[in-house]
Amino acid sequence: MINSEKIREYFPSLNRLDENNNEIIYLDGPGGTQVPIQVIEGISQYYIKSNANTHGEFVTSKETDFIMKGLRERVSNMLGAEGPNTISIGQNMTTLNYSLARALSRKFKGGDEVIITELDHEANRGPWRVLEEVGVKLIEVKLLENGTLDYVDFKNKINDKTVMVCMGMSSNALGTLNDFEEIGKYLQDKDCLFLLDAVHYAPHFSINVKELGCDFMLCSAYKFYGPHVSFLYSRPGLLGELNTDRLVVQDQEAPYIIETGTLNHAACSGVSSAIDFISSIGEGATLREKLENAYHQIGVHEFELAKHLYGSLQKEKKITIKGPDFSSKKRTPTISFVHSELSPQQVCKKLASENICAWDGHFYALKAIQQLGLESTGGVTRLGISIYNTKQEVDRAVQVIKSM
Repeated sequence: MINSEKIREYFPSLNRLDENNNEIIYLDGPGGTQVPIQVIEGISQYYIKSNANTHGEFVTSKETDFIMKGLRERVSNMLGAEGPNTISIGQNMTTLNYSLARALSRKFKGGDEVIITELDHEANRGPWRVLEEVGVKLIEVKLLENGTLDYVDFKNKINDKTVMVCMGMSSNALGTLNDFEEIGKYLQDKDCLFLLDAVHYAPHFSINVKELGCDFMLCSAYKFYGPHVSFLYSRPGLLGELNTDRLVVQDQEAPYIIETGTLNHAACSGVSSAIDFISSIGEGATLREKLENAYHQIGVHEFELAKHLYGSLQKEKKITIKGPDFSSKKRTPTISFVHSELSPQQVCKKLASENICAWDGHFYALKAIQQLGLESTGGVTRLGISIYNTKQEVDRAVQVIKSM
């Protein structure tokens, strides 16, 4: 089980106090987690010891090569991938997805159909509009009022014209855990690509891309205790066949052909430290085994705290929670709600006055908020549980919300 007090010792940002000596409470993990000291040291030590570009003959350049190779190996282990050459690196998920969409626009043709969902973050919706320039039709899966996707509608929209299905594994706005496994199985005998957005999923659950059968997957390290670096997994043999936007002087093979410009090597060093931090929580003989065990412990800790938060808020007459309940494990520890008398922004301002960090708005899942009829009233207030959060923090946040 997670030792919260021990975990919290690794996060220096948790020690911040406001003018009233209130300890800061970070319930904004869905927007980006805090980073442990190991990550801070991983970045600073890179600048102290190894700061150089790659592919040189001198010592610091070779060390940077080693760091980048090690990062791909770690991410490959984290995602259960076939190997490090399936992992491409970028500055953020949106940029990588745009690059992939542009490459696929040279593969697909007019009349083809690509499926997206109304629940997804715009980073897994907007980039695919590039395909409309070549006559590809975007088909949207409906979002139900309870915050889940309409899977009858989903399957009905997959047909012989479908060349790709793009869906999030979970919702950053509502905490919904999508049934991506069911869709993956449904697509097994279909001649189309399958892309998963794991940005909101990767901080909370173990992933195995080989078992999921996806062709592409994207995730971002700043959501799992690292700096701003993102990754694209591509099934072996796929990325190398695409005509990506790239310079003639860069590596012309996967996974490098979608990486533009010099990568942030210091941040990449920090991501390796973040993955090592997560693995240090777990037990096992290999990195993969340690990560799987760590994610099991993380999942139990976060689910129980989030379930407690959900139950406490549900008792309040002024609060209406948006998204699925906690009657099953099919839930991420992200809870969004509306207050009957205050706007989401007003709720967050009150929480901030007590040194509690929370977000309001649509969180770039604009279509979902629109479909739920919440855009005109400011969206929702979102609280997210991370590994370093405690029951005491949850109870304090609930107490402040009750007082509103």
